[in-house]
Amino acid sequence: MDFMEFLKKGRRGHLVGAGGVSMSPLAEVLAGEGLVISGSDISESERTSHLRELGISVYIGHEAANITPDVEFLVRTAAARDDNPEIIRARELGIPVFERTQAWGAIMRSYRNALCIAGTHGKTTTTSMCTHILMAAEKDPTVMIGGTLPLLKAGHRVGAGDTIIMESCEYYNSFLSFYPTVAVILNIEEDHLDFFKDIEDIKKSFREFAGHVPEDGYIVANYDDENTMDAVKGLDRSVVTFGLSPRADVYARGIAKVGAATEFDIIYKGRVFEHAVIHVPGRHNVQNALAAAAACICLGLKPAAVRYGLAGFNGAGRRFEFKGKFNGADVYDDYAHHPGELKALLDAAESMGYKRTVVVFQPHTYTRTKALFGDFVRQLRRPDLVYLAEIFAAREKNILGISSADLAAEIDGARFFRTFDEIEESLKNEAQPGDLILTVGAGNVYKIGEHLLEG
Repeated sequence: MDFMEFLKKGRRGHLVGAGGVSMSPLAEVLAGEGLVISGSDISESERTSHLRELGISVYIGHEAANITPDVEFLVRTAAARDDNPEIIRARELGIPVFERTQAWGAIMRSYRNALCIAGTHGKTTTTSMCTHILMAAEKDPTVMIGGTLPLLKAGHRVGAGDTIIMESCEYYNSFLSFYPTVAVILNIEEDHLDFFKDIEDIKKSFREFAGHVPEDGYIVANYDDENTMDAVKGLDRSVVTFGLSPRADVYARGIAKVGAATEFDIIYKGRVFEHAVIHVPGRHNVQNALAAAAACICLGLKPAAVRYGLAGFNGAGRRFEFKGKFNGADVYDDYAHHPGELKALLDAAESMGYKRTVVVFQPHTYTRTKALFGDFVRQLRRPDLVYLAEIFAAREKNILGISSADLAAEIDGARFFRTFDEIEESLKNEAQPGDLILTVGAGNVYKIGEHLLEG
């Protein structure tokens, strides 16, 4: 069944996990379209309170009784499993159950412009840059980001304009529910090998995603990434490339580091489109800015909006985020959990002139650590000092018998600790002026830096 059938004024729906970061804006958008929405969540939060202020009924706790016979459809958060009592009740009543990506994909079709940013890494930063540019252009976009953006004080916003911006993840092929008019592919690398068979399987998924673009839409592809170019080869769509190579349609010329900022000219079709200044380090962020600029060129935005939008972006939450100073050392946090992201992060760190780089790394999932073990080792040999926390399990059980201690055994001088407390105690003795301390990973490793700074 197609969710589009339910996108009509007066239709009644229920959202399981309505207080979630992508579910609460979904409830807000659906209610704004004139649907009658109820929801549930396991606990009270600012988001559940906000939904109630909008007239949306939100139950605390998941109970079968929350699903009344007048409910016509149910949308569930990714964390809600088939044994959830509300999902069981909906199926007993013959009420169709949709994934949240299916709902967002249907909603997307009602926007004139649907900008979807995909890739193995860089999605949150590039989606955030695009948001800054669209806001500078006063386009009042609806936005869904996989992290917190200071400009929004959240990871989402519900706008009244004709553009929606969506961070789009390939895991479990979830982005195949989306219908972009502009599809951005930042890079394609091996990841999520608990779901995908191999790199060819991943490329096939991205190719299908790009194929969702309509004939009058655009695919924005990274010219410098061989896998990306291979995935979009031969597609019967307008492809706009970006990259550091002057062969790309949109590229950077005259890259210069000026203090903490990076400046360059954005060249489009051989001419200067605009001069850009970005306040996030690393050449990977120049590439992210070029991707955002290329996407916004496809949307017909003016050069000034690109300039002002990029200049106003100072990073998304957990993306090279400055947390404070400890014992004279600068403490930053970053979400990098893939070897490609780790490489980009360390490239940026090494360009910043610190005496030492101290990395506290928490691998994310057993399958990723096992599948990309050698790549992680290569990158983790680069910092001056490496602390390894135990692997963050996320959704997995350790049936592979792997530990961060296995990584430490392959890296000279690396230190493995079973607890955060032990890492914090060691850092208190180790940190000194001139150090860059990076807490790195997609789990809860950021708490180590925060505890240090709390003193």
